[in-house]
Amino acid sequence: MGSNTEPEYITVGTIAAPWGLQGYVKVNVETDFPQRFSGSSQVYIDRQAMVIDTASWHKGKAIIKLHGVDTEEEANNLTGRVIEIHHSQLFSLENDVYFHFQLIDLNVITTGGEAIGKITEILSMASADIYVIKGKNGEILIPATEEIIKSIDLGIGIMVIEPMDGLLDLNEKKTKK
Repeated sequence: MGSNTEPEYITVGTIAAPWGLQGYVKVNVETDFPQRFSGSSQVYIDRQAMVIDTASWHKGKAIIKLHGVDTEEEANNLTGRVIEIHHSQLFSLENDVYFHFQLIDLNVITTGGEAIGKITEILSMASADIYVIKGKNGEILIPATEEIIKSIDLGIGIMVIEPMDGLLDLNEKKTKK
C-alpha cells in the first residue's frame, strides 16, 4: 500500500558544504518549493528546530545562515546532514498533484487489471517525472504523463496506468529457448 499517512518529517535538502567563514552553508535543494529556504523559515536538522537567518542563491544552490551557526567549523560539522520540515509545514497542493513520498510503494496496475509492480523511486526530469516500478519482470520506467497515468487512489494505494504499446515490454525478462 502507498504512503497514505504523512511521515512526521520530510526532507527538503542536504547540507553540501560550508560557505565562507561566517557559518553559512551551501544546500542541495530537494524540494519543488525553494521558497522554504528563506529568512525566518524554520527547518529541522537531526530533528532539532533551527531558524534560517538569511538565504541567497548561487548556481542553483541555497546559501543559508542558520541561527547559532557562526563559524566555518560549526558549518563544516553540518556537512552531509539532512534538512527537513515537519509535516505540518507542507504546502497544500492542487488536485491530482502529489508529494513524492505519497507515491512511493503504490501498487501499479493497468486499466486492464494487470499488476505491474510497486513504485520504488521517482526520478525528477525536466519534461516529466519518471516512476521506477519494480515487479515480477524487473524494473520498468514509466513517464508521469496524463496520457499514461489514468488515476491515483492513495486511500487504497493504487495507481492505474494505460501504457503505450511496447512500454511494458522494454524490460521484460528474456528466456532462452
